[in-house]
Amino acid sequence: MNNPYYSISQYYKDTYGEKVYKLPVKLSLTCPNRDGAKCYGGCIFCGETGGSFENLPSYLSVDAQLSQNKDYIGKRYKANKFIAYFQNFTNTYMSLDEFKEIIRACEKDYIVGVSISTRSDSITEDKLIFLKNWSKEFDKDIIFELGLQTANYKTLDILNRGETLADFIEACNLINKYGFRICTHVILSLPWDDIRDVRETARIINALNVKEIKIHSLFVIKGTKLYEMYQNNEFIMPTKEEYIENVIEFLRIINSDVAVQRLVGRAPEEETAFCNWDTSWWLIRDEIIEKMNRNGFVQGDKSQKVVFNKIKGDM
Repeated sequence: MNNPYYSISQYYKDTYGEKVYKLPVKLSLTCPNRDGAKCYGGCIFCGETGGSFENLPSYLSVDAQLSQNKDYIGKRYKANKFIAYFQNFTNTYMSLDEFKEIIRACEKDYIVGVSISTRSDSITEDKLIFLKNWSKEFDKDIIFELGLQTANYKTLDILNRGETLADFIEACNLINKYGFRICTHVILSLPWDDIRDVRETARIINALNVKEIKIHSLFVIKGTKLYEMYQNNEFIMPTKEEYIENVIEFLRIINSDVAVQRLVGRAPEEETAFCNWDTSWWLIRDEIIEKMNRNGFVQGDKSQKVVFNKIKGDM
């Protein structure tokens, strides 16, 4: 199947010369949107695990999690190079000394980069300075994963994000100052957004030099505020067809050198009241690809930026 977008696997092959996999690391953390520093309760869609459904327990050391995940993932996928992925909650929401300790645990030959999932309002320059020096000394790439979700400020308020579009813009500008890569999470089936919000979100991502993207549909995780709203019929979930149209429009607008980590996410069936229209994530992905190919669409064909087209290869 011809791939009409620039996949993260292709980016890894272009950059490292071989396949690369992430090693998830779970820390015992919270976030300023839960402990009252910004808000209480967290984002309405966020469960108690903070998005890390498949991680090892947080009581294990960073060393132990990296080693165990490397042994399992490396054997399963025949991989030798990895990115340490600090995934759940806000992985810069700690003291500088604590942050240095967890990053230094990644000084391993098989680690080529460190991906840090965090909030836009939790980026501090002292940590960026440390990362700049550390990454240069140990030849490791640094990627920050930021959850924008949408450019619509009214929807961000409904989601109880506790941060604004301006926070995201300021964080991207600061991260770009130090030359690190930025990956942005977006949710393209938000009931309060329309196609104009999808387009505006894509244009903002282009303007801020974001280099990687994670596209999600909206899950309804049991026990969340969103679950309560879903049970009370407070919103109408967009259809699968609307989601596919949104993803295609988004891909056509973002620059063709932005690496796409995923087109649709997944969550455990037992933990969700709604997930991907009861359809396997890979079937939705294949439907997106098939529709783009059938119509001759490729990533970035609506972008205003002319870049070298890296889209190539088969699935």
